Amino acid sequence: MFTQMYIKTSTFLATYKNDESGVTAIEYGLIGVAMATLLGVVFSSTATGSLLGTLTSAFDGITTAIGDVTP
Repeated sequence: MFTQMYIKTSTFLATYKNDESGVTAIEYGLIGVAMATLLGVVFSSTATGSLLGTLTSAFDGITTAIGDVTP
């Protein structure tokens, strides 16, 4: 009785250890979280030296230049 239970448990654990079917989904989830965090950090600040601040000032300059050209 114990031998059969030991064999079934050992077989199940070996199969479970070698099963990699959900690993890809977990990896994609981790990559998504990392990218969302990175984008949040990059676009969160509106200071002068930040990416968002630089883009804002560039578009403001373009808006001013277009406003000066058009009547």
